[in-house]
Amino acid sequence: MSGGSKNEGSATTQRCGIWELTIFVIAIVTGTACSICSKTMMELPGTGITGEQEVFEKPIFQTFGMFVGMLFGLVMHWLVLIFKIPFPGYDHGTPGVEIPVQNGRHANENDPLLPSKVAVEVAQPPTNQSTNRVPGWMYWFLAIPSIFDLAATALCMMGLRYLDVSIYQLLRGSGIIFVALMKQHVLGDRLYNFQWLGVFWNVIAVFMVGATAILNSDGGDEDSMKAGNALMGVTLVMLGAFVQALQFVFEEKVMTLDEAAVPPLLLIGMEGLWGTVLCLTVVYPLVYYLPGEDHGSYEDPFNTYAMFMDSPVIQYAFIVYFFAIFGYNLFAVLVTFALNSVWHAILDNFRPITVWLTDLAIYYIITSGNYGETWTVYSYLQLAGMMVLLYGTSIYNAPHAGSLQLKGQWWALGMNLTREYEAVEQELHDAELHDEWEKKREQFKMRKPSSMAERSPHVSIHTQALHGLGTNKIV
Repeated sequence: MSGGSKNEGSATTQRCGIWELTIFVIAIVTGTACSICSKTMMELPGTGITGEQEVFEKPIFQTFGMFVGMLFGLVMHWLVLIFKIPFPGYDHGTPGVEIPVQNGRHANENDPLLPSKVAVEVAQPPTNQSTNRVPGWMYWFLAIPSIFDLAATALCMMGLRYLDVSIYQLLRGSGIIFVALMKQHVLGDRLYNFQWLGVFWNVIAVFMVGATAILNSDGGDEDSMKAGNALMGVTLVMLGAFVQALQFVFEEKVMTLDEAAVPPLLLIGMEGLWGTVLCLTVVYPLVYYLPGEDHGSYEDPFNTYAMFMDSPVIQYAFIVYFFAIFGYNLFAVLVTFALNSVWHAILDNFRPITVWLTDLAIYYIITSGNYGETWTVYSYLQLAGMMVLLYGTSIYNAPHAGSLQLKGQWWALGMNLTREYEAVEQELHDAELHDEWEKKREQFKMRKPSSMAERSPHVSIHTQALHGLGTNKIV
C-alpha cells in the first residue's frame, strides 16, 4: 500500500505467515464447499413419501441445516471457557497490576518509607477473572440478527434452485451496493467518491451476471419458463442480499456497543440456536401450509424426511455441508482476528472464483457431466461480470491491502482521487491513535491514584501530554 503513515500501515496490513495462510486457505475451501454442497444437494435424487423418485430441492431444509451447523459454535464456546483454550475474542484473565501493600492496605504517599521487603498483591482484575461474561439479556437480543440471517439465507436458497451456483455466488457479492446505500442514508456515514464509483461498477456487474443467467436459460419457446425462473432466482438472491445488508447495518449500529460485545463462538452458536428454533416453530409450519409443488406444500417436511432417510448420498452430502458451514464460520472469524477484517473481505471476493472453478471441474473432470456447471457462449459475459465485480469491490475497499487506488493509472480511467485516499488514511491513523490512548487510559485506571496525584495542579497537563495534546513546557 502506498502512502499513509507508518502507524496507519500497521493498522491495515499484517504479516501473513504459514499459520495465517493456512487459516485463509481453509476458510476458502470451507466457504467454497458450502456453496457447492448447497447446489449439489438440490440436484440429488431420492424416494419421496409416494415412493417415486424426486429431486431433493429443499431450500428451507438447507437453511435449517445451516443453523444446525452454526449451533455447534455453542459447544466450542463452552469448551474454550471451561478449558481456557486460547482463542481470538476471548480473555481468560490477566495478572493485573502489582501494587505494594503495607499492613493489609495499599500504600500511599502519607505512609513512612517502606521497608526493603514489602508484601505485594495484585490489583483488580484478579488472575482468575475472565472478561467473557455476557449479560443475560444479550442471549435473547441475539434473536434479532438471527431473524435477518434466517430471512436472507432462505431467500438466497430459494433463488439457488433456479441458478448456477457460480452466478448465485456472484450475485451474493452485490450486497455491497445495499450496504453502501444504508451506510449513507441510515447510519449517516458519508461515503467518498471512490466508494460510489465502486458501487457503480458493482451495479454494472449485477446486470451482466443477471443477464448471463437469463440468456443461458432462454433457448426458445420451450425454455421460456426456465428464463422466467432464472429471473425469479436473480430477484430472490438480490432480495436476500438486501436483507443481509440490513443485518450488517443492524450489527454495526447495535452490536458494536461495549455492553453488546459477544465472544465470536457464542455469537455463531446463539444465531444457530435461534435460527434452529425459528425454523422448527415458525418457518416449517408456514411453508408446509403454503401451497406449492412439494405434494401441495411449498416444502413438505415429511417428504424431506422421507427422502433424507432413503438416500445415503443425501445424508453424506448433508454431513459435509454441516461441517463446511461450521468450518467456514469458524475460520472466517479466525481470518478476521489473525489478519484483519480486510482479509475477510478479500476472502469473500475469492469465493466466486473458487466456486466457479470447482463447479466446472465437477462437471468436466469429476462427474463427467452428471453434476456441476457447463461452459457456454454466455460464460464469457459472466467472466467479464466477475472481473467488473472484483474491480468495483477493490475500488470500494481502498485504501486497504488488496484494493485499488485511483491515482491516474490506466486502469483508473484518468481519475485521480489521491486527496480522498489521504483523508481516509489520516482518519485511520487518528483512529489507531485513539485506540492506543484508550488502552493506556484503561491501564492507568487500574492503578490506585494517590491523594497527592488528586491534589496536583499538573495532573490534567500530564494527562494531556499522555494523550499527545500537551504543550511543550509548563508555564
